[in-house]
Amino acid sequence: MPIALVGLGLFAVLILAVFGLVLRGRGGDDMQSRLSEFAGRAPVQPQGSNARQALDQLDKVVVQSKQGGNMQRDLARADLKLTVAEFILVKLLCALVGAGIGAFIGRADPVALFTSALVGAVVLSFLPNIYVNFSAKRRIASFNNQLGDTITMMANALRGGYSFLQTLDMVGREAPAPMSAEFRRVVQEVGLGRSTEEALFNLMRRMPSDDLDLLITAVNIQMEVGGNLAQILDTIGHTIRERVRIKGEINTLTAQGRISAWVVTGLPIGLAIFISVVNPSYMAPIFTFGMPPESWCCLPVASLVMIVIGYFAIMKIMDIEV
Repeated sequence: MPIALVGLGLFAVLILAVFGLVLRGRGGDDMQSRLSEFAGRAPVQPQGSNARQALDQLDKVVVQSKQGGNMQRDLARADLKLTVAEFILVKLLCALVGAGIGAFIGRADPVALFTSALVGAVVLSFLPNIYVNFSAKRRIASFNNQLGDTITMMANALRGGYSFLQTLDMVGREAPAPMSAEFRRVVQEVGLGRSTEEALFNLMRRMPSDDLDLLITAVNIQMEVGGNLAQILDTIGHTIRERVRIKGEINTLTAQGRISAWVVTGLPIGLAIFISVVNPSYMAPIFTFGMPPESWCCLPVASLVMIVIGYFAIMKIMDIEV
């Protein structure tokens, strides 16, 4: 009981610290932060925000590493307004929650309690990454689905006498999200002094897509050698729309296999957790030393390994490249 009370106290203190650091200083000037990103200025910090300054300094140090840069890129793809330091704090918070849940599930035995707490902390620490990757993939998929119609809009605007930059600005104003937000950012970067090639390269970095790569390559070649860009965009738009249609048909035909992979993977894990919560003593022998002594470790580890291998095997079969 004292250990549980100490754990709950530390958990409450961490929650207050995380939300305090995240919320404090959020009322700063957004224009200054955007200018600091594109023009290299140091952001202006408000007075009395020492905690926020410490968090920003930590963010600068973390972003310089390769892993921190990848986190920043994934957050930008998912369009989440979080810094890398704030994201790491959220991961630590989830790890503590997972440790508490795991300790409750394996409360029947000390070894099971420690093992479940460790597994819960590791698994839930990856929950923010799963959410970010899911949001980024969903946003990129929505972007790709809108790209064919957007290219047709661009081709019509170019035929109507618009310049390329005016065409990008029109897409940023009239296209649906996330297409409008990404093209509006391209126009803002060009307005702040970057070249069109650099702004399009940054767009490709935020939205990795073979279709978008085809569009940017065609635009760059046209800027160097000239040509009828509207006609080129018509051809590219038709190709992209057909590819999107074929991908939709493939996803429909393989939906049953993907759902089977999720059910086969989640059913034994969910059933084990349910039994551990309802009747902890029933699952306790798996995590206790018995005869032979290695059984407490090999059985659950081997089961998880085989479940993961089966999931990836099924998903690999269902993954059809177009």
